[in-house]
Amino acid sequence: QVQLVESGGGLVQAGDSLRLSCKASGRYPHTYALGWFRQSPGREREFVAAISWRGTNSYYGDSVEGRFTISRDSAANTVYLQMNSLKPDDTAIYLCAAAPWPLRPTPSTYWGRGTQVTVSS
Repeated sequence: QVQLVESGGGLVQAGDSLRLSCKASGRYPHTYALGWFRQSPGREREFVAAISWRGTNSYYGDSVEGRFTISRDSAANTVYLQMNSLKPDDTAIYLCAAAPWPLRPTPSTYWGRGTQVTVSS
């Protein structure tokens, strides 16, 4: 059984920073890419960031490029998302995902339950 457990969400003000973590465990392919999507009411699920299993490749959604940084501790099976200069539009449930690179959602994608990030203006 595969588990992705997110943590680090919370309520912050615009301009603040947060760091999300996602711990992967269980029998998932350790060569999978890890990354983040987000979902907010009335909006489609949005890609945020992804990192390859070696951590040598990463890419970001246009709306977070330059403000968010994804990193990975492969030994700890953990992926991080450092979020700086947060905006109210970043408010969403942030979902951790594991899938083959480049982390396109498919029926075989593993998902966490999500962590809420709320940014007040």
